[in-house]
Amino acid sequence: MSILEAINSREDLLALTDKQTEELCQEIRQFLLDNVSQTGGHLASNLGVVELTVAIHKVFDTHCDRLVFDVGHQSYVHKILTGRRKEFPTLRSYHGLAGFPKPSESLDDAFVAGHASNSISIALGMARARTLQKQTYRVIALIGDGAMTGGLAYEGLNDAGAANEDMLVILNDNGMSISENVGGISTHLQLIRSKPGYLGLKIAYRKLTKKIPGGKYLYQLTHSIKEFLKRRLIDTTFFEEIGFHYLGPINGHDLKRLTELLESTKDLEGPVLLHVITKKGKGYEPAEEKPDVYHGVGPFDPQKGILESSSRRTFSATFGLGLANLAKEEKRICAVTAAMQPGTGLDIFAQLFPERCFDVGIAEEHGVSMAAGLAKQGMIPVVAIYSTFLQRAYDMLLHDIGLLGLHVVFAIDRAGLVGNDGETHHGVFDVSYLQQIPGMTIFAPANQKELEITLKEAIFSVQGPVAIRYPRGGDGNYQEYRDSLKIRKGTQITVVTYGTLINQVLEAADRLEKMGISIEVVKLLQIAPLQTQEIANSVKATGRLLVLEEVMDAGCIADVLITQLTLQKIPFSAYKKNLGHKYVQHGAVTDLYRSLGLDGPSIQSYILEVLGIEAT
Repeated sequence: MSILEAINSREDLLALTDKQTEELCQEIRQFLLDNVSQTGGHLASNLGVVELTVAIHKVFDTHCDRLVFDVGHQSYVHKILTGRRKEFPTLRSYHGLAGFPKPSESLDDAFVAGHASNSISIALGMARARTLQKQTYRVIALIGDGAMTGGLAYEGLNDAGAANEDMLVILNDNGMSISENVGGISTHLQLIRSKPGYLGLKIAYRKLTKKIPGGKYLYQLTHSIKEFLKRRLIDTTFFEEIGFHYLGPINGHDLKRLTELLESTKDLEGPVLLHVITKKGKGYEPAEEKPDVYHGVGPFDPQKGILESSSRRTFSATFGLGLANLAKEEKRICAVTAAMQPGTGLDIFAQLFPERCFDVGIAEEHGVSMAAGLAKQGMIPVVAIYSTFLQRAYDMLLHDIGLLGLHVVFAIDRAGLVGNDGETHHGVFDVSYLQQIPGMTIFAPANQKELEITLKEAIFSVQGPVAIRYPRGGDGNYQEYRDSLKIRKGTQITVVTYGTLINQVLEAADRLEKMGISIEVVKLLQIAPLQTQEIANSVKATGRLLVLEEVMDAGCIADVLITQLTLQKIPFSAYKKNLGHKYVQHGAVTDLYRSLGLDGPSIQSYILEVLGIEAT
């Protein structure tokens, strides 16, 4: 039996010798590689935090102590050590193990963690709750240096430094988030990394004073004198200036030293920041060399590594190429992204127009407000952003963009269900909040040809703010482009949809046609402002309306459309089917469609039910 197979509790981990614990770390790396190469998931980030996570679990008991991840893609080792090792073959699959911390999955998961920069704020809230309730558990925030580019992290640091609550912030610094970090904080951390010798001296002095009579008081005295002189004679770190005890930087793969230092933080009062240097992809050479490629992976052969994909072009790539071509002709076009340059397809644009491509780090609010400034002064900013991350900039959409009616184009990637990343990453809320913004135009292309057309129209023809929402990956079966909304004629019911869900609707229509049932299919390309005349004419003829959407029920297009047709006093029966009013779990999109009743066979069954026809 391997050492890892014998670890079923924290007690098992604590019983290991130093040598056995080192061997355990190597077994965990192999376990990660074996499993993630089969299921897909976040590989490089987890390979980089093996020793750090093991050390945390040796020093703290996450069943009662609170470990808050930021972001949660680095939580796999934590899951392995907290009783979920046997479930790893189900990682990120429907009804399987989640790819992020999930309190409903385990008491050891202190908080959900799918978006960046919130861990310090959450940890401070937990620390304050502990104090108010007169409890004694420890609170730890584990934050990556990429998440430190987000403004919320500094709001949390600022308050925590002033609050003086006992809490530990571990800064996992690997020099990368998903792509290379940008900004002033990255430069600051590089300077700190260049002075590691100071920490060794500090630890040695602390150990020495513990061994001599009165050493505790001697240490406190000399520490106070040192702090007094340091603040007046030399520069201190940013973290110390705002009230943290700063420790580091320390080698994040030195398990013994990590464990000792984590243990020593328990003796410090107030907030502590431990700066740990790790290597993303540690232990697997391909991931060490290309950590961005191995950040989030699909199944692959670990012996061969990730091979160049030969699959058809994605929506993201089509957007990036289209934007670059348009920018050759229009010098005012510039691109803004929040640490997602490769993911949003902006690599070509960045290569051709580096002076017009702005990666702001994990700072969506800042990115959107900066785009407002660009637009106000005559540029045409295109903000390339995932739907789930645009949620963070809602106030900026309303106040900085909408209020002035500024012409900012939002290229909203990963709209709709994204699959295995689950609740925190599904792009299913943007339709609800975007259409609330006065003057906002929203396009929902169903294929890449429509994306190219709407991108050009959004940049050159639409006034005010405009959004184009499109899914992850490639096209489905529907490849046409028509100016007309009506793409299939029928007599018994009008079915309205938009985006790539049209593929499921057309599958249902084909099935129904074979049964002799005629449905009229209307596909929307522009979903706000909504053009209703052609839909109204169709509904007048069929007498029934069904709207199918891959979004949440609240604020859906169906409600807008049904209201408008009702106000026109058109007699019809109305039906709608969408994602409902609950968060959608993780799993393959095909599995999610089936469970939510949005795959072809389910839509067919629902239409038969609406028509009062029994399936045969």
